[in-house]
Amino acid sequence: MKYFILVLCFFLLGINPLTAQQQKVSPKDLKDLYEIMSGSFSSEAQSLEDPEFFHISLIIQPIWKDAKDGYWLYVEQAMASSPEAPYRVRVYHLYKEDAYTLVSQVYEIQDEARFAGKIKDPGILTSLNKDMLTHKEGCGIFLRKTGKRQFEGSTRDQDCPSNLRGASYTTSKVKLDKNGMTSWDQGWNTQGEQVWGSTKGGYRFDKVKK
Repeated sequence: MKYFILVLCFFLLGINPLTAQQQKVSPKDLKDLYEIMSGSFSSEAQSLEDPEFFHISLIIQPIWKDAKDGYWLYVEQAMASSPEAPYRVRVYHLYKEDAYTLVSQVYEIQDEARFAGKIKDPGILTSLNKDMLTHKEGCGIFLRKTGKRQFEGSTRDQDCPSNLRGASYTTSKVKLDKNGMTSWDQGWNTQGEQVWGSTKGGYRFDKVKK
């Protein structure tokens, strides 16, 4: 009876009782996350609605498909006007950390210029190997399941160091579903003051190609 009343209260308040507490994650959820993140994304619609947001292109390409330790993705993010010159090149490693948590671990690429702008060149990507990666300590995204094929998460505390434009650390918040993702990166100084990144909210990347 108490459980029924609690569930009724959730619905009256507009809260999904399944997301009011942590949901367990399975290997299928990890695969769902991988499929959601793979593809081409664009913030064009948001940039047309609000000129404070730039038109950015984000392409995420699966690599090392035979890996047994989760899923690996090669990532390029660029101004839509110059996709051949990405300002961010990364590798993400997706894996299940515990019963409730999925992780998107972040890696930089040594000799990044060799790969930047060549995401559509399969010959280049096949030459990429794990020995070329540098782990960005503290910058992984820890995700929880919030619904069917829906996830959200962030970096932890002040764990991700940054020296960009006077920052001491950076935080990242992400929401993902089948339609795309929202990503909010912010840089903070030692006094906890924001020194770069959007103050209005995250960039909305609509999925334009699977």
